Amino acid sequence: MRIALILGLIIWCVVVDVYAGQHDILGKWKTEKGDVQLDFFQCEEKICAKIVWLQHPEYKNEKDGPVGTAKTDRKNPDPAMRSRPVLGLRVVSEVTPAGENQWGGGICYDPQTGKTYKCKMKMVSPDRLEMRGYIGFSLFGRDYVLVR
Repeated sequence: MRIALILGLIIWCVVVDVYAGQHDILGKWKTEKGDVQLDFFQCEEKICAKIVWLQHPEYKNEKDGPVGTAKTDRKNPDPAMRSRPVLGLRVVSEVTPAGENQWGGGICYDPQTGKTYKCKMKMVSPDRLEMRGYIGFSLFGRDYVLVR
């Protein structure tokens, strides 16, 4: 009985240590410019994020969309999804821990271009998250910085 209790405690400590940093990413993050806010949340055993705030939630220029109407996912390659609102749109999916303060294996979607990328993230400080969206190899991609 005592051995089982000690073994259970050791397993619990290992699991807590492995997944402790996983939850540091959860919560709200803004783009470095402050024009978009994402909410990172637990989705099953992975991490996802959705757009929860936009500095300009409506179109301001006729070339982008009908002025005064809510922004939609109009550049999505799937025509059936082009009318869904950008506000509330899931833009990060299936991210998993990939080391200390690092996450990867996920998918990032950019509603401004309608493109989907593989993504990885690294928390360089408690208030700074660096994201990299890429196709194929991470050498070919774009960087995004999010701040708390």
